Amino acid sequence: EVQLVESGGGLVQPGGSLRLSCAASGFTFSNSMITWARQAPGKGLEWVSGISSDGTTFYTDSMKGRFTISRDNAKNTVYLQMNSLKPEDTAVYYCVRGGSIRGARGQGTQVTVSS
Repeated sequence: EVQLVESGGGLVQPGGSLRLSCAASGFTFSNSMITWARQAPGKGLEWVSGISSDGTTFYTDSMKGRFTISRDNAKNTVYLQMNSLKPEDTAVYYCVRGGSIRGARGQGTQVTVSS
């Protein structure tokens, strides 16, 4: 059974940082692309960042320079380091198996950016 478990969310002030983690199991993690997606209140699911099996990274333009995705294949874990957070980054963040937002995903972790 494919399982993805996100953690690391929380409340942070504007300009602050958080590191999200996604622990995966039930599939060959090292061969899989993993994506981070988010859903802000009242909005649809949005693609944020992805990392391929060979470590190539992808970002939406609004996240470039602020977010960094990485993976540790020994731990079956993907990370999303988020810096310079803005109120508009407030959302539930999900990790998704594959390169799109339509794959299997976890339960999400809430990120709230507010003063």
